[in-house]
Amino acid sequence: MPKTWLDTPQPGTPCSIIAEVGQNHDGSLGLAHAFIDAIAEAGADAVKFQTHIAAAESTPNEPWRKQFSTQDATRYDYWRRMEFTPSQWQGLKNHASEKGLHFLSSPFSLQAIDLLTRVGVRAWKVPSGEITNTPLLDGMLQTGLPVILSTGLSPLSEIDTMVSYIRTFPNPMAVLQCTSMYPCPPEFIGLNVLSDFRARYQCAVGFSDHSGTIFPGLAATGMGIEVLEIHVTLSREMFGPDIASSVTTMELRELVRGIRLIERIRQHPVNKELVPAEIAPLRDIFMKSIVAKTDLTEGTTLTTEHLAFKKPGTGLSPQRVNEVVGHRLRHDMQQDAPITLKDLA
Repeated sequence: MPKTWLDTPQPGTPCSIIAEVGQNHDGSLGLAHAFIDAIAEAGADAVKFQTHIAAAESTPNEPWRKQFSTQDATRYDYWRRMEFTPSQWQGLKNHASEKGLHFLSSPFSLQAIDLLTRVGVRAWKVPSGEITNTPLLDGMLQTGLPVILSTGLSPLSEIDTMVSYIRTFPNPMAVLQCTSMYPCPPEFIGLNVLSDFRARYQCAVGFSDHSGTIFPGLAATGMGIEVLEIHVTLSREMFGPDIASSVTTMELRELVRGIRLIERIRQHPVNKELVPAEIAPLRDIFMKSIVAKTDLTEGTTLTTEHLAFKKPGTGLSPQRVNEVVGHRLRHDMQQDAPITLKDLA
């Protein structure tokens, strides 16, 4: 597995592929562990959860983003059902490490930062809705860990302010293009923003994908991102508000294969002034030569009707046909014999 941005957090490193479970475990600890196994098998670099502590981050009057659950009377109840105990979080982290995955979880409160600091995370992912929560950001930055900043709800002026603030700390940073729509339609993906971020902030950039497909992530990789976060589900038949915005773990496997292939292509630019040694022998196989169309006798003045263009390409190229037409043959030639300049008077 290549060393990626999460291993060496600086611009120009291979892309860290972060599989975002979010709430797709629906409060089931067993399902959360099943996600870790499936994500590791798919070849991602990291698994990411969200650490919600209802009493620390929400009020009982928080409105639903999308009313989807008949099990939970309020969104506050839903967050309570999504909570895991500290020992359960530690078990998830340990499981991820055993599977060779970096462990990440977005905190939504200072208490969540304290919990995750004890558990151990590789980096902090700042959710789009927390980008202006300076106390929360301070709690992350004071740990010295890398920061991944999502920008799905913010205009450039707000992003500028937060990037400048983060730069007052020594933490490595990646800025992610994101549009907080679930699922996000193609018209709002905004891959053009990646090059804008790169030039504007001179740091690692990435993409947080809510499209529910692998294609925007592949396209973003072609632009040289260092971080890709993509929502993942075990099946499209699962329950939850983010299933439509997620790819399956089987699709994740294909995404990982595609990203590593794209990176390999980008690492090996081709000089079209040179013919690679590996394909030079194929020129003779695939290209064609000027040959006698029929049996021809000595003294024949050649016209295009006397000529054919056939493989292999070991003789005169068809592009030199004007050097042959109008000349007389020095000797008899059999059908399909290559015609060379030595055969001409």
